Amino acid sequence: MATLFGRRRKRDNMAKQSILGRIAQLAKANINSMLDQAEDPKLMLDQMVRDYTSSIAEAESAVAQTIGNLRLLEDDHREDIQAASDWGRKALAASSKADELRAAGNAADADKFDSLARVALGKQLQYENEAKDAEPTIASQTQVVDQLKQGLNAMREKLGQLSSKRDELIARSKTVEAQTQVHEAMKSIDIMDPTSEVSRFEEKIRREEAKVRGQQELAASSLDAQFESLEDLGELTEVEARLAALKSGGSQRAVESGA
Repeated sequence: MATLFGRRRKRDNMAKQSILGRIAQLAKANINSMLDQAEDPKLMLDQMVRDYTSSIAEAESAVAQTIGNLRLLEDDHREDIQAASDWGRKALAASSKADELRAAGNAADADKFDSLARVALGKQLQYENEAKDAEPTIASQTQVVDQLKQGLNAMREKLGQLSSKRDELIARSKTVEAQTQVHEAMKSIDIMDPTSEVSRFEEKIRREEAKVRGQQELAASSLDAQFESLEDLGELTEVEARLAALKSGGSQRAVESGA
């Protein structure tokens, strides 16, 4: 039994060093520092989430095995205590029988039962010693299991932080992308400002309107000139009429009439 305990203790110590070392390394990882050094934080977070998930699964399996080994030690310890108790009762029964036979004058058989009592007491002592030797190992393994459970909880918390950090980073990335798109759209609007196009179109219309007014004014000016020419023509006609009247001898009347 002692050899079995020794092998189990050595195996458990090796498992303890391996599991605790990995858990401690992962649980103490500085996420922010690692992200600061990463070329692509999102890809790194995705990889870290996968690594942590895988490591947690492996650690859970190893911790479960360690807990199982501890439970075996505890079972063996209980069995040793029970065996020591059983052999103690056997030793008491054999000793009592020896006393009874010796009191009846049967010394030979009494000695045989005393011998059996001694054998039983030797077995009791053996199991008591094995139980006693196992107690430090059980105490140590119990402490290891507690540490492993705490480490696993720390890893799970770290995984939660990683997942939250990844979700936050993705959300921020999408926000930045949206802001960039809006900014680019605004730049496009600045480059091709529709209001400036409208202004140019309006200015064109104003020039056309001014041209039409100019044409109208020009047309009106031409019409006035025509009427003025008609008035001049009327005056010339009157002059010619009076001249004809003078020539026909009615000069006095023409002059008076003109007056």
